[in-house]
Amino acid sequence: MLLNWLSRRLAAYLSKQVTRHSVRTSTWEALEKSLQPGDVLLVEGNTRISAAIKFLTQSTWSHAALYLGPETGLGAAGNGALNVLVEADLEEGIRTLPLSCYRHTHTRICRPVGLSEEDIRQLSDYSKSRLGHQYDMKNVFDLARYLFPTPPVPLRYRHKLLAFGSGDPTRAICSTFIAEGFQQLRYPILPVVRTLPSDDPDCEDCVYEQFRVRHHSLFTPRDFDASPYFRIIKPTLEVNFNYRAIDWSDR
Repeated sequence: MLLNWLSRRLAAYLSKQVTRHSVRTSTWEALEKSLQPGDVLLVEGNTRISAAIKFLTQSTWSHAALYLGPETGLGAAGNGALNVLVEADLEEGIRTLPLSCYRHTHTRICRPVGLSEEDIRQLSDYSKSRLGHQYDMKNVFDLARYLFPTPPVPLRYRHKLLAFGSGDPTRAICSTFIAEGFQQLRYPILPVVRTLPSDDPDCEDCVYEQFRVRHHSLFTPRDFDASPYFRIIKPTLEVNFNYRAIDWSDR
């Protein structure tokens, strides 16, 4: 009981905004038109926990949401806008929300390549089955210490100070929830790759790569940006960008 109370208080504290978002790199209209079902929307974030995640992962991105689109049947928000995203929220757990929640936010679109309609359906079914599950508060306690002064730690040791995830299947953080969905499709994010001899008698130096799944609890938002298997979509370039049409102030 005491731990739950402390978790709720800590979640409320870490969810408070502390900075303004940086300048957006695309217009709202371009972002809305560019998204496709299955896209991962990375968010810079401006809360206390966002600052901790960005510091720990040495990345711009502190949050990730899965875009499923208006045809998925995720319901409507209080303002009547259709819910098109699923995310793991610190206070509310895994929830649906409209894209307008990130209207004024610095974002990046990471797109998996080659997903079929059946793959999208599986992602949608998986996401709906997780709705209501709680955020992994063990991860919150681990991250919280990064908000307070600590002795300097070399970069190569920082990842060892944080145990991502509690291992409880009814709990998740934003990136592990999405990573687990893609791993159910056997779609790679940042797998462990081993190089092995090919055993080809005609080619002594030939090798082949063998992929091994990385546990979903070890993923952070930046991994979708770093993954070679997700295409980075820049909305400004997707809507007939023409640099000649820019109105420069010195002309």
